Amino acid sequence: MINGIQLKVCGITRPEDARAAAAIGADYLGFILYPGSPRYLVPDVYQAFSQDLPDLPRVAVMVKPSCDELIAAREQGFDFFQLHFDPENDRPLVESWVDVVDRECLWLAPRLPPETPFPDWLLPLADTFLVDTFHKDSFGGTGVTGDWGRFREHLASHPDKRWVLAGGLNPDNIAEAVNQTGAAFIDLSSGIEESPGLKDPEKLKALRAALD
Repeated sequence: MINGIQLKVCGITRPEDARAAAAIGADYLGFILYPGSPRYLVPDVYQAFSQDLPDLPRVAVMVKPSCDELIAAREQGFDFFQLHFDPENDRPLVESWVDVVDRECLWLAPRLPPETPFPDWLLPLADTFLVDTFHKDSFGGTGVTGDWGRFREHLASHPDKRWVLAGGLNPDNIAEAVNQTGAAFIDLSSGIEESPGLKDPEKLKALRAALD
């Protein structure tokens, strides 16, 4: 934790990047198990270097996984599960996840179009919700800044939940993002990279400096 802010560094594909994230004070390491992402980590590759990772909680990032896929990720040793989905169409699937993963370990990341209210039916299913920038053709990872005012509204409306701010965050805008949203948990990926999936040690250090 950096000055009271929890940090997840996501899209890790190399153990050295995980160590660099840990060195600046990251609280969570995120690994993308979605083949449609440029930061997709093949499960066999993850298993090959998983023993070399820092002792930090590991988050499996998945898109609309089946229960079998979720069980497989759980058996790989992941601690938390950040699951992206369309709330309008995927309610039965989302509700099935709670039979596999405890609500404390489930991070729900609905793809919400602008002006769409946050679905109240999601709130009893998980303790943590990730709000990323909406894009009709992708599930996060766009590198585009999101609606900070909307995030602040979610936080104010449901302070009993943990809200994770994501989308277009980088060392240059992170202080402003935290000040404007009140976020106590942030998630970064592309804003601290030299190319997709390869973290930039200098940008990681700059992030730490921006939060100190």
